[in-house]
Amino acid sequence: MRITYLTHSLRSCWNHGNAHFLRGVLRELQAMGHQVRALEPETNWSLDNLFADAGEAGLVAFRNAYPDLVPETYAADADAAALVEGADLVIVHEWNEPALVAALGGLRKRGGGFRLLFHDTHHRAVSAPHEMKAFDLSGYDGVLAFGETLSEVYRGWGWGGRVWTWHEAADTRLFQPPVVEQTREGVVWIGNWGDGERTAELEQFLLNPAQAAGMRLDVYGVRYPDEAKALLARYGAGYHGWLPNARAPEVFARALATVHVPRRYYATILPGIPTIRVFEALACGIPLISAPWADSEGLFRPGQDYLVARDGGQVRDDLNMLREDTNSRAELVASGLETILARHTCAHRAAELLAIAARLDLPERSAA
Repeated sequence: MRITYLTHSLRSCWNHGNAHFLRGVLRELQAMGHQVRALEPETNWSLDNLFADAGEAGLVAFRNAYPDLVPETYAADADAAALVEGADLVIVHEWNEPALVAALGGLRKRGGGFRLLFHDTHHRAVSAPHEMKAFDLSGYDGVLAFGETLSEVYRGWGWGGRVWTWHEAADTRLFQPPVVEQTREGVVWIGNWGDGERTAELEQFLLNPAQAAGMRLDVYGVRYPDEAKALLARYGAGYHGWLPNARAPEVFARALATVHVPRRYYATILPGIPTIRVFEALACGIPLISAPWADSEGLFRPGQDYLVARDGGQVRDDLNMLREDTNSRAELVASGLETILARHTCAHRAAELLAIAARLDLPERSAA
């Protein structure tokens, strides 16, 4: 099959977590023998910020880890028909411009010989529904939503059986436990500060417990305003700025534990959608402690694949336990990795996408 994916950016993961998943799933589709094209705008906010933060060197980790993924870029005035010429399946990420989203839908309505899916990987459908309703999806064959609660939103908007839940997953070609274990110390947290939507939760479930347990805390991520950096400093946490996602496994390998602190929308209005860091951390074999989060879709085995803490005091106690009890730590790591390898790799998601494509009545030339 010839698959074209229009993303915000494949090259840059600066404040663009979905790039992690797309890199892995597109590589798996290539390995299965499909022709894959990734398209991104010549300029985009993620890439612009990456260059401002790290310069051209910021792309080195991506290029080294994914030499087989070479996205094509297009200008702002590019012809939509030329972008998808020859494709059997076209997938459009929700961070694309509304005008391009509409133009591609118009091509499909006018008899375009491809099938067209919209891919939603964010909480804007509930946090800013007016932004999502500004997209003209009338020509689309269906929607890929990265959680069942988000799929329900689209069903409520009239999509019915034309929306499929397509979770993110770990790229296990890259995210793996270290071949040789080294001494692990402290806690690591990799995540973006964002717009202050989980400031109180980060203080309660990460900063305070790590300090109370007497464990070093290293924080990586972007969009940390001065007040956030000051808060980290008050708790003695080390802030290290942007981390290329391809280097996350080596950082996880040095730490004793990490913590999952879901953004407020995923803990309340859209439960059941974990951050991709949960998949990646478990794939890397690092013990994970989660703040309260409802795994409503049964993706994992809470308490077995990761620990669930009801408050900061329990996070502190769990950190102390993980430091002292090597057997429990090993059991937790093995269980989490088992679940990832059984259900949540990018190879699993590639197979799921192909099953969805088979239901879209693709042209005969695709089967050939």
